[in-house]
Amino acid sequence: MTADAARGFPAFPPQRAGARFATTWWGRAWVQAMEETSLDHTLLRKGRAYAKTGQLGPITVSPGRLAAVAESEYDTVVRVEQLGDAAWERFLDQVAAKSGHIAALLDGDMPHDLVEAAEYAGVPLLPAVGDLEPECGCPDWGHPCKHAAALCYQASWLLDADPFVLLLLRGRGERELVEALQRRGAPSARPAAVAGVPAARAYAMGVPALPDPPPADVPRTLPIWAPAPGVDVAALAGLAASAAARARELLLHGRLPELSEHQDHVRLAAEHDLGGPSEAAVRAWRYGGADGLDALETAWTPPRRDVARAQALLAAAWEGETPPEVRIWRNRWTLGSLQLRYGRDGRWYPFTLREGEWWPAGPPERDPAALIS
Repeated sequence: MTADAARGFPAFPPQRAGARFATTWWGRAWVQAMEETSLDHTLLRKGRAYAKTGQLGPITVSPGRLAAVAESEYDTVVRVEQLGDAAWERFLDQVAAKSGHIAALLDGDMPHDLVEAAEYAGVPLLPAVGDLEPECGCPDWGHPCKHAAALCYQASWLLDADPFVLLLLRGRGERELVEALQRRGAPSARPAAVAGVPAARAYAMGVPALPDPPPADVPRTLPIWAPAPGVDVAALAGLAASAAARARELLLHGRLPELSEHQDHVRLAAEHDLGGPSEAAVRAWRYGGADGLDALETAWTPPRRDVARAQALLAAAWEGETPPEVRIWRNRWTLGSLQLRYGRDGRWYPFTLREGEWWPAGPPERDPAALIS
């Protein structure tokens, strides 16, 4: 397996309502192929909205396959036909035919004349109607469902930034292309032509993969600093611990959450016993991080499907018994002195009454019935 066998991209954060898809001509062609294949424009509209929510996980691009996990549980895949070896050689002929082609690709551009010449040679780079085959583990029978549509829409952002993503989907990555052109002796593929490549692209061309992070239960050992004039050793240790924790989160999830000043203040207080934020906020962070804090401070309306799923889980837990009265207001379900709050991360957070206020009472669960004693 070559270094170009797969590329991973961190999940896109939530986007503003007016965010656009596909600003390049080749990105728009990708989106058009998906939209013209769709049998349900309502699902496309839902897919566009879902793509901007930040709920789609990191994206993996590999030959013939685009994949992500939606809503932390549905494996979503879009398949693209790969080019055969003969087609790939014809494409290399077209790239090598003009000195500016490889330079343009390395600069993040997909030349019109290259794509037209490749198609004339029988090498379709851009997908046409029916070329994208969506698959998803969700119960929706749409073609594509909103998750697969969202994956295609987000892929247009990847294509806008780097046309080599399209070549990788068709079966070959950037490094293979450059090396193949070098073997042919093409002037455009000599090292001098690659000078000044952006760091992100250079990194993708051949840096060994990072090792897997250590298991979550392995304790972190931080340095012990001797007292020194003008140095607050305790504060320095706290900053080092915070940096270690955030580095681990980056390794595990591929990105760090964008925290507001208030959220970061609560995080530091929760991780290092610093004063400032309320005790309830600190407890909420310790149980669920930013999502736990959001469950404490924000009320929102969950999707109807999530509500129905939770009701079914609770009904199954009380089968054969008289269920307690549940008062539902938005994402907050109250059962006497217990309140369950549905977080935006798809987990239920328990709260109990304390001096007339609801306080975080424990770690979250995906099954609300698991929180009812």
